[in-house]
Amino acid sequence: MNEERLINIESKLTFQEDLIEELNKTVYQQQQKLERLEGICKSLVGHIQSLSEGRNEGMPVNERPPHY
Repeated sequence: MNEERLINIESKLTFQEDLIEELNKTVYQQQQKLERLEGICKSLVGHIQSLSEGRNEGMPVNERPPHY
């Protein structure tokens, strides 16, 4: 009985160690993906800002569009 109990505890411990390792890998991969996405967002913000600055330079602020 005591031997069986010890084997059961060891099995559970091994399973938990494997699960923790798998979760650590998942968290690491998600962190890498998050960092890539943040970089993409920063790049897009810079691109949008440069486009809006370029558009504002060519048109006066209060000018009506040509279709009016």
